[in-house]
Amino acid sequence: FKARGLVMAVSMGKALGIKHMAMPTNGNAGAALAAYATSCGIKTTIFCPADTPEVNVSEIELQGATVYRVNGYIDDCGKIVGEGKAKVGWFDTSTLKEPYRIEGKKTMGLELAEQLGWDVPDVIFYPTGGGTGLIGMWKAFDELERIGFIGSKRPRVVAVQASGCAPMVRAYEAGTEHAARWEDAHTIASGIRVPQAIGDFLILRAVRESKGFAIAVDDDKIS
Repeated sequence: FKARGLVMAVSMGKALGIKHMAMPTNGNAGAALAAYATSCGIKTTIFCPADTPEVNVSEIELQGATVYRVNGYIDDCGKIVGEGKAKVGWFDTSTLKEPYRIEGKKTMGLELAEQLGWDVPDVIFYPTGGGTGLIGMWKAFDELERIGFIGSKRPRVVAVQASGCAPMVRAYEAGTEHAARWEDAHTIASGIRVPQAIGDFLILRAVRESKGFAIAVDDDKIS
């Protein structure tokens, strides 16, 4: 599903004549962007935290991207991408900085409903970093109701984070609309190690509207 989001972004990028795309990543999204963009003749520059697993970095490079390791977290990488947008002229493909990735992630909600006979689950537990998939599914259910495929029933949405990086959990418990940056983020689940998510308010809105909750899980339970 991560790949689907990037397929959508690259397809639209090609249609718009974009020649160079860049993004921050903890690994998987960077590899997906590099694979699809390279096949379309689009240059890719990827920034990842210095401790990103070597297998992820190698995969991104093998897909044809230029990779830079950053002494920081994924949000630090995102700042570099944002600053380079004007200076270098690349297209910022960061989470929720463009409208296409969420449309690809939305297919998770569409498939859940279709495979359940146009019903929805009672509860969805979603590993949450940037939260694009959670936001996308919530959007999908709303659109399915609007076109008459499902009724008003919604699943309870549960944002699951690692206890070493749980800004959404802290914000949910505090009753705030935005999540403050989580300092000294650490977890073996590198894919969801996002100290500060751009779409924090959208994640929290979906959790609260669904009467769900946010929960932190220790690394020993994740492994």
